[in-house]
Amino acid sequence: MSGTVITAAEHRSPSSAQRLTALARAELALLGRNRGVVLTALIVPLTVPFSLRGAVNTMHLRQAGLTIGAVMLTAALGFTFLFAVYTALVNAYVARREELVLKRLRTGELSDAEILTGTAVPAVSLGLAQALLLCAGCAVLLRTGPPKAPYLTVLGVLAGLVLSAALAALTASFTRSVESAQVTALPLVFVSMIGSGIMFPAEVMPDGLARICAFLPLSPALRLVSGGLTGSMSAYEAWAAVAGALAWVVVAVFAVHRWFRWEPRR
Repeated sequence: MSGTVITAAEHRSPSSAQRLTALARAELALLGRNRGVVLTALIVPLTVPFSLRGAVNTMHLRQAGLTIGAVMLTAALGFTFLFAVYTALVNAYVARREELVLKRLRTGELSDAEILTGTAVPAVSLGLAQALLLCAGCAVLLRTGPPKAPYLTVLGVLAGLVLSAALAALTASFTRSVESAQVTALPLVFVSMIGSGIMFPAEVMPDGLARICAFLPLSPALRLVSGGLTGSMSAYEAWAAVAGALAWVVVAVFAVHRWFRWEPRR
């Protein structure tokens, strides 16, 4: 009796890290083709904060325990969160959804979390690179020196980047088209610029207004950044800021899981 022996090579599906890397590379190539988004993400965080120096000079910073360098670096990092990550990713998520890219990706091996994370990796990486460049540039040009509590600044930067990406996915859920992406992103941009310590440090705000603005999404992350630069944040304030940043990340991730739209909005 003759038989046939069939041998099959074991098929190994790519790991999660490999899938994320491949998706991030593809997203980086797509991001590079959108010159308007790239220029906004690169130029605004690096130039706009320094245009505010005249206004910063009029603030009573010394009485609040602040320096011009710390205020301007915090503002620059805030602009990085908003423009290099948040607005760039709102545009990316909406564009990929409307082009049916996200829908096609869901038919493969990628999980929903991997799709959203892989799409966000290039913008978050750009934001992290800008943050490092801004810290080095301000240390040289404004003589800010190293952060007094670097671990707080690192926590603030990481929290700001992650939260900005999660908020971008949430905003994209309610954005109908690429053309309207900039409009739906404006409320968070304006509110954060005014109330989260970017244009006006919380230390120079009236106490009542500062307490209200502390509940804005990016306020805890920027408080950690500023507190790490100046070293003036107490242990209680640091834990409160960490808890606030973590709470906003959890809320944003839950909202994305609940309401993110994978189908084009007609």
